[in-house]
Amino acid sequence: MARSIGRDAHEVLAELAAEDFLTLGDRRRIRAAYPFSAVPTAHGIRLPDGTETWAMCAIDALGIPDMLGTDAVITSADPVTGYPITVTSTGGHLTWQPPTAVVYVGQRSCTGPADDVACGALNFFTSRRTAQRWAEQHPDYTGKVIDQARAEALGRSVFGSLLTGTEPAPAPGSSPGKAAPMRNPRRRTTRRPSGQCQWPPLL
Repeated sequence: MARSIGRDAHEVLAELAAEDFLTLGDRRRIRAAYPFSAVPTAHGIRLPDGTETWAMCAIDALGIPDMLGTDAVITSADPVTGYPITVTSTGGHLTWQPPTAVVYVGQRSCTGPADDVACGALNFFTSRRTAQRWAEQHPDYTGKVIDQARAEALGRSVFGSLLTGTEPAPAPGSSPGKAAPMRNPRRRTTRRPSGQCQWPPLL
């Protein structure tokens, strides 16, 4: 496909990796193309046709059913207790087990690929208590616990329109008709005046 547009495949992959649309592993092979991982992770996805795959993090997993327009079963586990967590998407409605499950959203630095700075801190937990315990055990990450509704909305906001190509509404005061350059919302975290950084979807 790259050759059909006069581009070298390795060049295209390097460009996509630099923009953090995917990550490359050994021999420059694709290891992940957000939200999917080509290698097993803690967040499994099972589709109605029996296809099984993995997501890079909890937020990625929550965005996949809306992105693909399909039902799905997400399986994960609490990193503290090992207790299983399941999120079942049926007709756009998500059911969480256990009902007390939450998501911790954080990052370890203000710049860099999402895989390095954020994915390790975007996990499901059975409760706020275990999420807070994990945060205390990992002081190199900063973030917060979010409830199910916020986690679902976050997944949809990042990945829901990824395959449709829908552009977000123009910002107030911007010129209508002038297309904005394509941006990857996961690519970089941003630093606030206070010196604290935050993952873009939470701004």
